[in-house]
Amino acid sequence: MASTILHVIPNIFSDRAGLFITRFWLRNLRKELEGRVTDKFVEFLLEGLDLAFALSRSFRKNIKDFEGRYLFRTADDLVAASAIFRDGNMNVREEAIDDWDTRVTFKDAAALRDFIFSRDQDILDSILANNVEVDGNLNYIYKFGFMARDLGHRLGIQ
Repeated sequence: MASTILHVIPNIFSDRAGLFITRFWLRNLRKELEGRVTDKFVEFLLEGLDLAFALSRSFRKNIKDFEGRYLFRTADDLVAASAIFRDGNMNVREEAIDDWDTRVTFKDAAALRDFIFSRDQDILDSILANNVEVDGNLNYIYKFGFMARDLGHRLGIQ
């Protein structure tokens, strides 16, 4: 979503202006986090992170020197989205990738939201409740959760 042109904005305007633009464009993500979660949650979250990385230098520091490939999907494969972090950028794909570092399979969008945004991010409870299944590097899940909660905090949601 975030084109190369958006990466220029933090160099012209302050992080505060980038955050204002991000808040405006992410009204749908805010609705998903504050209300009933739909299957679009994963898409809105990944697009929101992508936009925040493009518009905010301070937020982009979260992915400096980080490389990782995430696959998020429902158990029935009705929802699938991928995020690829490389060279200080994030690339969002609306399809599953095969060469992931971490794959998160969730029962429904609400289960993923609760897992990602939980205060203590208790992976074991989510796994034992059969709401979330994680394959791959668990450290990447903690990293992603931190970035998602940081975005929520910056947007005034958390």
